Amino acid sequence: MKAVIAIDSLKGSLSSLQAGDAIREGILRVYPDADVQVRPLADGGEGTVEALTIGMGGKLQTVTVTGPLGEQMEAQYGILPDGVTAIVEMSAAAGITLVPDEQRNPLLTTTYGVGEMIRDAVGKGCRHFIVGIGGSATNDGGIGMLQALGFGMLDKDGKQVCFGANGLKELRSISLEHVLPELRECRFRIACDVTNPLCGDKGASAIYGPQKGATPEMIREMDGWLKDYAELAKTIIPRADREVPGTGAAGGLGFAFLSFTNAVLESGIKIVLEETRLESFVKDADVVITGEGRLDGQTVMGKAPIGVAGITKKYHKPVVAFAGCVTPDAVACNEHGIDAFFPILRGVVTLAEAMDSANARRNMSDTVEQVFRLMKIGR
Repeated sequence: MKAVIAIDSLKGSLSSLQAGDAIREGILRVYPDADVQVRPLADGGEGTVEALTIGMGGKLQTVTVTGPLGEQMEAQYGILPDGVTAIVEMSAAAGITLVPDEQRNPLLTTTYGVGEMIRDAVGKGCRHFIVGIGGSATNDGGIGMLQALGFGMLDKDGKQVCFGANGLKELRSISLEHVLPELRECRFRIACDVTNPLCGDKGASAIYGPQKGATPEMIREMDGWLKDYAELAKTIIPRADREVPGTGAAGGLGFAFLSFTNAVLESGIKIVLEETRLESFVKDADVVITGEGRLDGQTVMGKAPIGVAGITKKYHKPVVAFAGCVTPDAVACNEHGIDAFFPILRGVVTLAEAMDSANARRNMSDTVEQVFRLMKIGR
């Protein structure tokens, strides 16, 4: 028996690797001699740095950066064993969860710390970057990140503009004179699963501004500032295009990456599956195990378990999924490569009890054991 496990985290309970280890334990109770491979899985969002870095034998790096409100804080990113690949989550330095509800204000929040993480990784030899840009607290068009990388985002007096979307209001010129020289050697794969343009009714300000604390008046103003910024950027970087899908991601950070760096925006799960080389593991497996915290109708909309199933079905292998809970519309997963799925809850419990990591691990192992006992009968 050869089993390959690639399961997303059960957020608040088990990381991707913890869930994978719990599944392995359940399988080995039934098949003690089984070859069980646990591969890291994430979708480019929260948990990607930990899953990929630890799962692929890399090392987490801790660096002091500028937080979203300008405060000094510690953030983590990962460097893989090749020494040139860095895994970065923008939310580690500019995430909305770092800002208390009452202090959310996109006029003030900055992406400067994201640039500081990248700069630190460049200084340690990294030239290939995988960057998740979900969960931002910012709407600064990525100018904070660019400032940290040496770009001159200058006001009418030739000085660096202030942090936040307010900096866009002040922006009059862009200088490339002091850009980090190594940046031209760097390549960025940006995990981006939204298609919003930078400006307009579907743009960064209108769609995501409210959850970041923006009022209707702020949204109108920020949208205009982003448009002016994009037009200015195009005079410096001809490829800059505010209409490209995904440029509105993370308050315009997608635009900054595409315009000012060697970057591509891609599906998060596509990046992860390619970087972890999952296909090379599943092609000769007897069974592939996947899952996530909640399996539902949205799972089929490009989430990690469906990505795993898609690769696995190229080789006509069975796919079984486990989840903290499942909803009635999760049956859609059966039409997208998941042959059978199982919730791991084994009784009526409180949410806190279900989310407890020790309980979740035990429930996962016990459920997997019984499923594999049934599979053994079938074999």
